[in-house]
Amino acid sequence: MHKQQLIDTARSLVADDKGLLAMDESNPTCHKRFAKLGIPQTQEYRFAYRELIAKTPGLSESISGAILYDETIRQTTSDGTPLINVLKNSGIIPGIKVDAGAKDLAGHPGEKVTEGLDKLRDRLAEYAQLGARFAKWRAVITIGSGLPTAGCYEANAHALARYAALCQEAGLVPIVEPEVLMDGSHSLARCFEVTEEALRTVFQQLYLQRVLLEGMILKPNMIVPGLDCPIQESVKEVADATIECFQHSVPAAVPGIAFLSGGQSSELASARLNAMNVKYKSQVPWALAFSFARAIQQPAMELWSGKAENTQAAQKALNHRAKCNREARRGEYDPQIDAVDAS
Repeated sequence: MHKQQLIDTARSLVADDKGLLAMDESNPTCHKRFAKLGIPQTQEYRFAYRELIAKTPGLSESISGAILYDETIRQTTSDGTPLINVLKNSGIIPGIKVDAGAKDLAGHPGEKVTEGLDKLRDRLAEYAQLGARFAKWRAVITIGSGLPTAGCYEANAHALARYAALCQEAGLVPIVEPEVLMDGSHSLARCFEVTEEALRTVFQQLYLQRVLLEGMILKPNMIVPGLDCPIQESVKEVADATIECFQHSVPAAVPGIAFLSGGQSSELASARLNAMNVKYKSQVPWALAFSFARAIQQPAMELWSGKAENTQAAQKALNHRAKCNREARRGEYDPQIDAVDAS
């Protein structure tokens, strides 16, 4: 196993108060977002948007790594440069989404398990050859009446651990993403309980599969109430609950926790990350980082709207959101300055 290489890459992904940009939306997901903005749902426009991101000047000042989709890692720019090289040349570490999506878990109505382990070893070898240095696999946990079940926790944790072991065998740092979804009316306390159980189950499976914890990154949800919950706790309360939960369940050997945004607004995701770093950055063993998709991309996509003449404005918006999250890692994010700068 490429032990030192894995450790060095994992540390690099959370170094210098930077974070990850998730640009690994599947084509159907990308098309849904395009449709809402009136952008044509074609390969040409998908590529134009992803090229816009990769060529954003100064993005590497805030972004350490970018998670790509299978289509993207194989694409080249108009001058023949592989898109992955555009990222590498700017100082951004390229990664790749390798799961095949969440499917219905047999015998467990309302629950999902992520598929994609078949032939994963071969796919990882190819992605490593193409230049990827890390990979991502997302599991989803739904909170509902009687949910999640023990079977759902175990099935997803086992798949995450098998994926992570295969990644490390191929020299790729695994991003381990067990996401407890925000959908529903559950309380913050219920999210805490479910997330703690999910994380404990995941790390138990990671130990069983002999995954090197120093050579991985955890990508979890924050501890938040459901979107439909009548009580929405303050930014500080979310930060406190999140850190308490992770102190209970995440080993100190893990170099970094790169939070997902999970449907939070751009500003709220930044504010919550900032609150964690303000109070806890010097107290916890892991870097408190970010791995956001919509919370960084959405303003840029809205500004671009499929029009080439809007590219520069969209890139400026993308850079702004990335910088906001780097400031949040430093505990220096100011929502009021954010609002002024974004206008």
